[in-house]
Amino acid sequence: MTSGFIRLEHEGVGLIVDARGPALPRVLHWGAPVGPITDADAEALGRALSRQTAPGTLDAAWQLSLSPQEGDGWTGRPGMQLRREGVVHHARWRVDGIDADGAALTVTARDAASALRLSITIGIEAGGVVWVQHALAHDGGPDAAAVDVDWLEATLPVPSTTDTLLTFDGRWTREKRPVVTPMPAGATVRQSRRGRPGHDSPVAAIAAIGAPRWQDGALWGVHLAWSSDLTTRVDRVTDAVTLIGAGELLRPGEIRLAPGDEYRTPRAAFVHTTAGLDGFAQRVHTWLRGRPQHPSSPRPLVLNTWEAVYFDHDPARLAALAERAAEVGIERFVLDDGWFQGRRDDSTSLGDWTVDRSVWPDGLAPLADRVHELGMQFGLWFEPEMVSLDSDVARAHPDWLLHDPGHLDHDGALSWRGQYVMDLANPDAAAHVFGQIDALVSELGIDFIKWDHNRDLVESVHAGRPGGHAQMTAVYALLAALKAAHPSLEIESCSSGGARTDLGILGVTDRVWASDSNDPVERQDIQRWTGLLLPPELVGAHVGPTTSHSSGRTTALSYRMATSLMGSAGFEWDILSCDADETAAITGFAALYKELRPIVHRGRVLHPELRDPAWRATAFVDSAAAVVVVAIVASLEDARAERLRLPGLDADRRYRVRVRREIGPAEYGWIAPEWFTAGEIELPGALLAEVGLQLPTLWPLQAFVLHLEAL
Repeated sequence: MTSGFIRLEHEGVGLIVDARGPALPRVLHWGAPVGPITDADAEALGRALSRQTAPGTLDAAWQLSLSPQEGDGWTGRPGMQLRREGVVHHARWRVDGIDADGAALTVTARDAASALRLSITIGIEAGGVVWVQHALAHDGGPDAAAVDVDWLEATLPVPSTTDTLLTFDGRWTREKRPVVTPMPAGATVRQSRRGRPGHDSPVAAIAAIGAPRWQDGALWGVHLAWSSDLTTRVDRVTDAVTLIGAGELLRPGEIRLAPGDEYRTPRAAFVHTTAGLDGFAQRVHTWLRGRPQHPSSPRPLVLNTWEAVYFDHDPARLAALAERAAEVGIERFVLDDGWFQGRRDDSTSLGDWTVDRSVWPDGLAPLADRVHELGMQFGLWFEPEMVSLDSDVARAHPDWLLHDPGHLDHDGALSWRGQYVMDLANPDAAAHVFGQIDALVSELGIDFIKWDHNRDLVESVHAGRPGGHAQMTAVYALLAALKAAHPSLEIESCSSGGARTDLGILGVTDRVWASDSNDPVERQDIQRWTGLLLPPELVGAHVGPTTSHSSGRTTALSYRMATSLMGSAGFEWDILSCDADETAAITGFAALYKELRPIVHRGRVLHPELRDPAWRATAFVDSAAAVVVVAIVASLEDARAERLRLPGLDADRRYRVRVRREIGPAEYGWIAPEWFTAGEIELPGALLAEVGLQLPTLWPLQAFVLHLEAL
């Protein structure tokens, strides 16, 4: 496209950018592709969307630039805020280069007064996800004044017809609670100040036309691929287009650009779809699955020892647990917290990543060797970003803590779970942590690390300045270094459950732990909403004990296993204590998981619409098969349940539908249709999608699994 207009299109998404004039370009359209545009069309479009005709007197912004500023007449939140010598600096950006192809563009602009150079890159990548990133460099001479960056955020416009906003909050063991509100007026921000996104993270800001639905509806959303403090923003002002955006939350003085310095923002993912929340998820899942580092081997069935033994480590019992795990079909055995020097509870020893010989007199090698002999992978728990004051490393290097010394010396200094934070931006501290973990991975042949992060960061200080950005950058580098040193090593991101499950951490890890709650009632929604960004193969989902330690709720084993099937499955339970029936059910589930995981972990994730809020249905659909997990989280409203209509099937093919009862039967009331009690039926895809299957009247807290195969 000529005449100063740039059209980007890829994978069903289009942008039109007005690059006329010396100022920063403006996005006129982000949504469905519009196809080729002639020069005449471009000029007409400029007139169609122009601000006003003389003698109009409107001074406010109308079409907003890629970084809207007060100087544009913009009354919302500025796209950036800069300071020189303590005073807000109003940059006057002038473009000196645009590099564009069919799916990406990079704009370079300069501010003469400050010698700053701004680069903005927009690219439509796999799945139609639009990625936006800014870089701000100081090109001034050695005597030029430094510039503080208060914030630098990515924004894109959305239609003013969007009238509903979806964000999230939550708490420990109840992450990803959706919050749906009318589109707020004015400039609105949601922020995380926890040194991690947090259990109450907004996750994304999604603007919708009408209430968000799973199967249809137009949505525009943004997610920041960053694992620390962040801002999501919505600007709905009356005299300009509506904006959504996100950026890193910086403390004053945290990013100071001296001559020669550069600040590169985290990437922001912008997602548009007209196919509802499932369409939103499909775009992000496609992008994730297209990455070179995306896990390609079958996701192993896991046994994690935490809820099996907690801190009570006995080598003989853990070896017996590993042997039982292999017998029932487990593929990865993970030794959780409690193995290292002095660690008998959670009040001590973090940072001393050496094996406790008082508990493990022969070290961990005998257990690791036995696990490998049994044909399983061996995993080990670490919390590398944290340190206990009662540890050898803290006593030897108190300067390695990411805390203001005045905070530590103050009476009542705030710890979190009795632990503090290791300053990994300190090269010596990072080398210490890398060296200890690297040695154990090499010695034991560790296949998997559960990388935990169990506290918020408070008053983080590195080298006398706010340290959150430097810390997160150093964590990414440490994870990347371990992966480079051990290419087959897989790492799980856990942060007291699901407090850090963003696309940034998944750039250097292989799965996330969605929640410390293994209560399947809570997990049904935690996994549903975590799946808005992450496909099931990246989300750990374990079967816990009969009574959940996080909620006290008692549930059937079949319910817990059906819920675990919705992700990267495993167990967190002392299966040595299981009776013969439970052991047989676990063995059956292991075989079922291995049979069905190719569908669950490669298929499109869809959520059949059901009216009664007690139902949960999640379908995983590929070209010739589907798996559907149907669950109840409360009592049903009606005696006669509704029909289950299954989306995503081929309307022209017939399907065999089977109830997979290897996990045990679902208990139900007085109404159970013939197909369900018989356990099998054949129907065309068109009928399954449009007419559906009559559901049984399940008792509360029951679930079953359907397996569909095209004939």
